[in-house]
Amino acid sequence: MAGKTEAAAGADAGKQPRSVRVVLLALMIAMMLAMLDNMIIGTAMPTIVGELGGLEHLSWVVTAYTLATAAATPLWGKLGDMYGRKGSFMTSIVIFLVGSALSGMAQDMGQLIGFRAIQGLGAGGLMVGVMAIIGDLIPPRERGKYQGMMAAVMALAMIGGPLVGGTITDHWGWRWSFYINLPLGLVALVAISAVLHLPKKRSEARIDYLGAALLTIGITSIVLVTTWGGTEYAWTSARIMELIGIGVAALIGFVFWQTRAAEPIVPLHIFRSRNFTLMSVIGFIVGFVMFGATLFLPLYQQAVQGASATNSGLLLLPMLGAMLVTSMVAGRVTTNTGRYKIFPVAGGVFMTVGLFLLSTMDTDTTRFTSGLYMAVVGLGMGCLMQITMLVAQNSVEMKDMGVASSSTTLFRTLGSSFGVAIMGALFNHRVQDVMAERAAGSGAKATEQSATLTADALKALPAAVRDAYQHAVSAGTHGAFLLGSVVAIIALVAAVFVKEVPLKGAGPKAADAPADGDDGTATAKAPVAETV
Repeated sequence: MAGKTEAAAGADAGKQPRSVRVVLLALMIAMMLAMLDNMIIGTAMPTIVGELGGLEHLSWVVTAYTLATAAATPLWGKLGDMYGRKGSFMTSIVIFLVGSALSGMAQDMGQLIGFRAIQGLGAGGLMVGVMAIIGDLIPPRERGKYQGMMAAVMALAMIGGPLVGGTITDHWGWRWSFYINLPLGLVALVAISAVLHLPKKRSEARIDYLGAALLTIGITSIVLVTTWGGTEYAWTSARIMELIGIGVAALIGFVFWQTRAAEPIVPLHIFRSRNFTLMSVIGFIVGFVMFGATLFLPLYQQAVQGASATNSGLLLLPMLGAMLVTSMVAGRVTTNTGRYKIFPVAGGVFMTVGLFLLSTMDTDTTRFTSGLYMAVVGLGMGCLMQITMLVAQNSVEMKDMGVASSSTTLFRTLGSSFGVAIMGALFNHRVQDVMAERAAGSGAKATEQSATLTADALKALPAAVRDAYQHAVSAGTHGAFLLGSVVAIIALVAAVFVKEVPLKGAGPKAADAPADGDDGTATAKAPVAETV
């Protein structure tokens, strides 16, 4: 009976393409909010610290948001599966907007950190909600057409975030870096409330609170290890060892409990699908590489190539432009042919080669050459970014669409945390070693302030120190990107083992296509109900 209701709903949706386009626009706005926030806030942080004080707690403004987002992501996915996606998605938007408004009104650093955590709780449901609702509305075969739209939003957020953040802070004040979310979020809320019509759900099962608690403790411990390790505390310190122990114990307990919970937060049976497991691995690697690249490439171009920090987002244009174009091509080809395995494989090759090329950059590398290398990485990411979510969603039953979307998003988030931490530790270690070799004591101050040395500040350094620092940063990026290329090989190997299962289309025949279970028994039932 439920299947017939869903089918009717999907058929009605198919008669309202304009409504669907309005919903997609609202979803893209929500996706923009989730991605843009940290990038806008990053450029406003110096001004925020100048007004509120609390420099020693600066990192927690970002960490509190990241922790809350990572911990809430799986829960939002499950809530959508149990009680309906529309309600849970709108609730996450409301919580995000409340956190944004409170953050803009913060009077001290403690309040700002607390309100950022509230904002992060809502943000955990934004990206998951977008992906899961698209999974409900659009069959996998047609979903590729919208990859370009999602990639464009991603590129716009990365390029425009720092520029928008700087402009808002300079002209309106840092509080508007948070308030700017309110009108955008309200537009998304109104549009979704008016035109999004999905079958209502009501589950009699109770939320798995113990599973949620264990997963939150495990994720929090992992993120804190990657955030504090090598910075606040030594990697071998007692605090880091304690966090690792707590995290491992919590995650083992979580996995054990999920086999017994009536309504598990992350049903372990979804990992029986080979493709879903492989997409989770690839998503982790993409997060690892992508956030490392966006962190170290601007630093290299500012410190070694003398670029302006003001246009740091524009420095990534070759990579993001290539990612956008490739994602659009991959989406169109996937839609027209229903074939997709070539893209994860090609993406793994391009990403591995591109990162290796980036690792060869030195103090004599031109901006044109580095731009070409970035474009190769962008080609790889464009082949992988949306395909991973598409294949993951195609690998599970419709009732698990939310947890599939949230799990894939979570793995990418954890990958970014590990990428920034591990590549950052390697980078800092190389910078310090080379500075010690080339500049000895005179380079100590430059090493300590490596993250704040602008192009103008570099020009003011003595020639010997400046030369040493440029070689140090070059050596640091070499090590970081070489590690990235080695890690990217894992994504390539995983892509080779992907089993190409025909994507379900809008027609009745496509609706009966099997999912990607290794034995062909797991089916991702997508009746005509799910078509646009």
